[in-house]
Amino acid sequence: MSKQEKVRLTFPDGSVREYPKGTTPQQILEEMSPQFRKKVLAAKLNDSILELNRPIEEDGEFRFLTWEDKEGKYVFWHSSAHLMAQAIKRIFPQAKLGIGPPIEDGFYYDIELDRPITPEDFEKIEKEMARIVEEDYPIIRKVLPREKALEFFKQIHEDLKIELINDLPEDEVITAYSQGEFTDLCRGPHLVSTGKIGKNFKLLSVAGAYWRGDEKNKMLQRVYATSYPKKKMLEEHLHRIEEAKKRDHRKLGKQLDLFSIQESIGNGLILWHPKGARVRRIMEEFWINEHYKHGYELVYTPHVAKLQLWETSGHTGFYRENMFPPMVMDDVEYQLKPMNCPFHITIYKSHLRSYRDLPMRFAEFGTVYRYERSGVLHGLMRVRGFTQDDAHIFCTPDQLTDEIVKVLDLVIYILQTFGFNEYDVYLSTRPEKYVGTLENWDAATNALQNALEVKGLEYEIDPGEGVFYGPKIDIKIRDVLGRSWQCSTVQVDFNLPERFDMEYIGEDGKPHRPIMVHRALFGSLERFFGILIEHYAGAFPLWLAPVQVTLLPIADRHHNYAHRIYQELRNANVRVELDTRNEKVGFKIREAEVNKIPYMVIIGDKEVENQTLSVRHKGEGDLGSMTLDEFRDRLLHEIKLKK
Repeated sequence: MSKQEKVRLTFPDGSVREYPKGTTPQQILEEMSPQFRKKVLAAKLNDSILELNRPIEEDGEFRFLTWEDKEGKYVFWHSSAHLMAQAIKRIFPQAKLGIGPPIEDGFYYDIELDRPITPEDFEKIEKEMARIVEEDYPIIRKVLPREKALEFFKQIHEDLKIELINDLPEDEVITAYSQGEFTDLCRGPHLVSTGKIGKNFKLLSVAGAYWRGDEKNKMLQRVYATSYPKKKMLEEHLHRIEEAKKRDHRKLGKQLDLFSIQESIGNGLILWHPKGARVRRIMEEFWINEHYKHGYELVYTPHVAKLQLWETSGHTGFYRENMFPPMVMDDVEYQLKPMNCPFHITIYKSHLRSYRDLPMRFAEFGTVYRYERSGVLHGLMRVRGFTQDDAHIFCTPDQLTDEIVKVLDLVIYILQTFGFNEYDVYLSTRPEKYVGTLENWDAATNALQNALEVKGLEYEIDPGEGVFYGPKIDIKIRDVLGRSWQCSTVQVDFNLPERFDMEYIGEDGKPHRPIMVHRALFGSLERFFGILIEHYAGAFPLWLAPVQVTLLPIADRHHNYAHRIYQELRNANVRVELDTRNEKVGFKIREAEVNKIPYMVIIGDKEVENQTLSVRHKGEGDLGSMTLDEFRDRLLHEIKLKK
């Protein structure tokens, strides 16, 4: 009798245990406490996520996944998407299924159906989902040969699934998951049964979505939903959604007259109105001052250049679909710039550089243009023309880690100044399509990793999410609602210096290749401004507010004194408005509150007689009477502290 094969599993605490090959995570879970068993959703072996009933066939690092793990949420929401699809198929048997992935805070499923799914249908779908949970079907994984998979989905008339199968590589393992009468093409993984999902789910909205994101394809209905292990979690999420609606930057941008997007100008192109432009200017001036302090030089570059520049940089090969079509002038093709980097390289190459000149840091608010499909455009968050707070650092290999550390210092300082103290850090590694040598990629990745460790920043590896020319650090800020936003990025590039034949003369008198660091801190001014609007619900802190003070004289006889106060505050660089309309002061106060102006000053007979001001603060209410000097000192102190 042959000896039974074993697998060696290393657990998070460092312990190593052996189990018979084919043991399932569920069997291992039986060794754990009942309280822990209730929390477990799936397991992870090395880089693979496994269902609890999947046999373990190899050695490796092993751990259980709970709701606290990102992968645990992924499994929970992925299974919830199948639950919703099964319910929809029961109610609308003629519906055809597209894809149904988990996303941030929930999931969606793309449905082809000859009638619209409306919010009135949501309750019916949710009731059917609850029924399927009660029926507690096992979720069963099946590996299917390609021909059998095609035959099965043809029999059930799932044309979109057939298209997906036909596009899979020949050597792809094709899997399907079944629960009750429902079977879906899917890589998985999933929970072990529908009952494990529970009934804390909610359908949220429905929107149009082109099949596979291509405008040439048919339009499907994308049904968005969410689910949670506990009712309280669901209620908190729904509260966040309602709060997010109130904070929608598109709604507040119109209400506060900050920006607009006009059909006559073009989709995805932003008009900054005076008040929005004031905030932008404050952001720019702060950014510029900090960059001068940190050894950067400001540059300005054109909005167009010869197409040849982008062919040299490689953008035409990797980003052509995101670039606007070229234009022809004097028989030469010109391109609206999608990136600023080739311009900064050209400035670098305008002189012979020495190792003594390095590091060299060029920074620019460079407006770039990228073609985004109309279906993904979204206010300030996804646009076709935007201004990057771009910078490029050219340095020697010995300077690289130190330069990245300095960038991280500046990133964190700027984000915290604007009110973002929580963020997630990701190290994105080499993608499938890349340029350059593996040796350079490894060196670049190690430099980023070393800088993160020097800073003591916790980070996650984001495998394969680097850009084609190098690995990167991405910093995703969390707003007041806990939502994650991609903003800051730091990228190491050995490729463009090679493609543009960049050099510096080293200490040995010989030419050497510099290393290039791409970095953006806001990411784009438009997107960052949109995030700021939603983070503060339009009630910007005093130093950022487009209008910091509004003066509200009660009657005409108070106007002369109000004008004097207005001029004194203007002279102190306070952004102040004077409301001399023939309206009651209560109306003016309510309007100032709607416009989220931090300070209101009411001026009546008593104030004129005593040469004082009656001050109200949006957050604190009535502050009582102050002299002009006291009020001005308070304002300037608060502005200096950037509160």
